[in-house]
Amino acid sequence: MSNFTKSSTHTFSTVSEMSDTASVSSISTLESVVEPHQAAKTVLVTGGAGFIGSHVAEHLLRRGDTVVVVDEVNDYYDTAIKHANLKKLSEYDNMTFYKGDICDKELMQGIFERHDIQWVCHMAARAGVRPSIQDPYVYIHSNIEGTTRLLELAAQFKVQNFVFASSSSVYGGSTNTFFSEDDIVDNPVSPYAASKKACELLAYTYHHLYKLNVSGLRFFTVYGPGGRPDMAPFKFIDRVSRGAEIQQFGDGSSSRDYTYIDDIVDGVIRSLDRPYGYQIFNLGKGSGTSLSEFIGLVETHTGKKANKRILPDQPGDVPYTCADCSKANRLLGYQPTISFEEGIRRTVAWYNRAYGTQVDDAQVVREQAVLAPKESVVA
Repeated sequence: MSNFTKSSTHTFSTVSEMSDTASVSSISTLESVVEPHQAAKTVLVTGGAGFIGSHVAEHLLRRGDTVVVVDEVNDYYDTAIKHANLKKLSEYDNMTFYKGDICDKELMQGIFERHDIQWVCHMAARAGVRPSIQDPYVYIHSNIEGTTRLLELAAQFKVQNFVFASSSSVYGGSTNTFFSEDDIVDNPVSPYAASKKACELLAYTYHHLYKLNVSGLRFFTVYGPGGRPDMAPFKFIDRVSRGAEIQQFGDGSSSRDYTYIDDIVDGVIRSLDRPYGYQIFNLGKGSGTSLSEFIGLVETHTGKKANKRILPDQPGDVPYTCADCSKANRLLGYQPTISFEEGIRRTVAWYNRAYGTQVDDAQVVREQAVLAPKESVVA
């Protein structure tokens, strides 16, 4: 395990010693930095067929790590996209894929034993604020039960670091200018947010009981090439490109901290390589973009005018998100580099290469006829 050195007067020999000496809330105040683990790793990446997970897995594979991917390849969105992600990963000889549920105890136990897993990058989760209101039980299964089973295995096999995906949704309806990891987040406004908060609490419990190094990463609306088709960036680009109607919930003043996928992957890898005792990190861009400005950028880079239907705000949505990334910058060296406009430009360019810009008028008419107000375009 890497040495842990305080920048002023005290040197900790291990992360665990530091954790025993200081409270969780004061860990970041110490401003002690763990040096990155540089040797090759065998990393378990859950959710590796998904958007973020596949990008993280590919980065690890490119740098020479051995990657074990587990994904159930569910139909939350088009499975063809997930299979395409897996096909790309399968081009690497150092990747092994298992199709299955992370709650399958026998499957996961066998994977840990067979591959001697020492590093875990847990990106698997059931995502989506509004769907969680309609069916909260699947979020308890996938997010809470799934994470607990992985933490149990991580403790059993004494893994060196366990990094997992949390969410900016835990901040609920916070009115702070910047969302900080020190904010009290005891009032989630959706089952999805509650499930992510529960995972953070469980992670600390396993750190406390077993000295497990674990970091939770609060992602702020991730987008980019290969992005999830249920998320606003893909939906807006797709529908505006084809002349189809988009739904704008609210007056356009709601704001999100949209974070480009390359910046998120950089943050995930930095966290994985640095085994802190227990930490929560914001990973965002650090500035918000209003819905109106967002739509305007999509219009600019697609060269098309948006056909908008204005609808009321949706239950479970928060009006504003903006990450304070100073802690991740200090302890991980995380520094997002892609502006939202540049990210949208890159995503439009990818969309045009992947899907083309031909508008199927009949398809647009059909979609206009069946588009329901409950459909989500802002996440």
